[in-house]
Amino acid sequence: MSNPALQLASQLSHQKHLRPTAEWLTSFLSTQRPTTPMQSLVQTAHFRLLASDITTSLSRDACLPLNVSDPQIQERKLSGEIIVQVLGVEDISRSRWEQIEAIEAIERGEATKGREIIRLAAPEDEDGARTGVVRGGGVHKLLLQDAGNTSVYGLELKPVVGVGLGMSIGCKMMIRDAVVARGVVMLEPGSATMLGGKIESLHKAWKEGRKADLKRGIEEQGR
Repeated sequence: MSNPALQLASQLSHQKHLRPTAEWLTSFLSTQRPTTPMQSLVQTAHFRLLASDITTSLSRDACLPLNVSDPQIQERKLSGEIIVQVLGVEDISRSRWEQIEAIEAIERGEATKGREIIRLAAPEDEDGARTGVVRGGGVHKLLLQDAGNTSVYGLELKPVVGVGLGMSIGCKMMIRDAVVARGVVMLEPGSATMLGGKIESLHKAWKEGRKADLKRGIEEQGR
C-alpha cells in the first residue's frame, strides 16, 4: 500500500461520490490498523462520512454557487455533481396540523392510508440506519447545505426515493446537473439521489423543534 490516503480518496470518489479533505483522511487513517484491507477502509470511511458534517469533512472543490439562492436569476443549471446535506424537510402540500399529525404518526411507527392506520417497518438506508421515511404523495421542500456552508432550498418536482417526512436530518444527497429556478433547486429522480446517513445531533434538535415551530405558526395564524 504505497499511499493509503490517495488510494482511499480515489475509491471514495469513484465508488461513493464523496471527496473528503486531506485532513479528514489523515485523521481517519490514524485510527485504523495498517493491515486493514482497502475495501474495509472504504466501507468504514463511507459510514463515517455519511454521519459527518460535510462542512468539515468534504472538499470544497464542487460546491453550490455563492449566489445560488438569488431570486433575481430566473433560471440556471448547476454543473456536475454536488454533495449536500439535508438540514430540514417540509411537506408543503399539507397544512401545519396535517404535518404535526404525520410527524406524530411517524414517531409511533404508523402512517395513514385513507382512514386506515398502518404500522410501518421503517426501511434501512445504505448505512443500515432506520429512516422512517413516509411519502404520502406530498410535495417536499428541503433545506440543503453544501461543504462550503452555502444553503439553498430544494423543491421536489417529482418524487425522489428517500425524500419524505421522517427522513434523517443530516442525510446526504447528490445533486447532478440540477436546474435552479428563482433561487430554488429543482429536485427530481434524474437530478437528485439520496446517499443516506444522519447527523444525530442535528436530527434530534430538528425533531424536537419542528412540532413546536408548526404549533407556533398555527397560533400566530389564529391571532
